Amino acid sequence: MAKNKVIADKPKKKSIVPTIILSIISVAWIYPIVMILLNSLKIESAITTSGVFKFPTEETWNGIKNFVASVTQMDFLASFWYSLVISVMSVALILLCCSMCAWYIVRVNGALSKILYYLCVFSMVVPFQMVMFTLAKTADTLRLNNPYFICIIYLGFGAGLAVFMFTGFVKGSPLEIEEAAMIDGCSPLQVFFKILVPILKPTIISTAILEMMWVWNDYLLPTLVLDIKKYRTIPMAIQYFRGSYGHVQMGPMMASIMIDIIPIIVMYLVCQKYIIEGVVAGAVKG
Repeated sequence: MAKNKVIADKPKKKSIVPTIILSIISVAWIYPIVMILLNSLKIESAITTSGVFKFPTEETWNGIKNFVASVTQMDFLASFWYSLVISVMSVALILLCCSMCAWYIVRVNGALSKILYYLCVFSMVVPFQMVMFTLAKTADTLRLNNPYFICIIYLGFGAGLAVFMFTGFVKGSPLEIEEAAMIDGCSPLQVFFKILVPILKPTIISTAILEMMWVWNDYLLPTLVLDIKKYRTIPMAIQYFRGSYGHVQMGPMMASIMIDIIPIIVMYLVCQKYIIEGVVAGAVKG
């Protein structure tokens, strides 16, 4: 009995080490967000190199004044609208087009579909800096330099990851269900939307979260493509707290960063159970 107890306790001891390591990593990731939150509640003079890691006191407490300043100074409603439009339209276009593309690649399984798949996967390793100047010129020529058409550009850059994940999941979905639906009289579009989309739900949600986090927080692409005098997303507007001669309004900037990351954190917490399930299914199945 004593030997059995020792054997039973060993797995528990082994599981403690990964838990401790992952807990330390989690704290390291959360720590910067906590620091931004604390500094967003301080007065400007308290956000210095020596005091940035200190908790707010009665003398340094500024309440929500930094948040009010960030909203009023950077035209928050317009920036939020542009960020929301760009993110929602881009993610919706990526999910629709890439899921259909992955379905075609898997079910056709010909030379052309394989070439298409490898081109999509290869696009993930192409650095954005290699194409950004040509991209900016092309976007101006094709009139894609506004919040309502920039989603086409995001589709090109987001297709690699999305097609990779959707393809892996479609390979694991049973073909017999689709064949039965077609025998019953369903068209290809009906098969896709009524049969395949419900099966793809975990991957759709996980891909949507990953793509939304990227598009919502992206600064470089909108800055290159959009007219910064007319259209400013939230990451672009945050930069305008950097004044002339190197002066930075640290309080409102910290508050703006918190406002920017809160929607993504809420979305991630609500849908987090689908992320690992969808990523693992998309990368391993088939």
